[in-house]
Amino acid sequence: MEFRELVKNRYSCKKYGSRPVEPEKLQAVLEAGRVAPTAKNLQEQRIYVVQSEKGLARIDAVTPCRYGAPVVLVVAFNKENVFTYPGGKRDSGVEDATIVATHMILAAANEGLDSCWINFLDPDKAAEVLGLPENEEVLMFMDLGYAAEGAGPLANHHSRKALEETVSYC
Repeated sequence: MEFRELVKNRYSCKKYGSRPVEPEKLQAVLEAGRVAPTAKNLQEQRIYVVQSEKGLARIDAVTPCRYGAPVVLVVAFNKENVFTYPGGKRDSGVEDATIVATHMILAAANEGLDSCWINFLDPDKAAEVLGLPENEEVLMFMDLGYAAEGAGPLANHHSRKALEETVSYC
């Protein structure tokens, strides 16, 4: 699919069917995250693939937003392996994990998969329930699968502000 078409038509799926995600498609999504850029190439992302009944039940315990997805990718980062920016107020953890997640969401669409960025969760509780190491912080969950029949984007999906409202030239 042509990139402009892909980013325009990709939407956050809120209802998944039971069709399983093929291993090669899952691998392509994970590879897109692996090659995503990170500050100083620290690669502090940690991706957890949740697809067992037990694991999905843990996801359901911390968010109501799995929407029946057969796979959930937990995107986290190692808080002890980040780059601190000049001024010392910010570091690369959240932004690098966000870049990784965005690469995976776009790769999913390219593979014909549907996805949804889930941040309706308490990251500390999610890390605890999933048994993640203390040095890791959960950024988001990514639902992954195939949309159920009749599922589609929200009615306002294509409603966007004009570039002039969001972009300034200095």
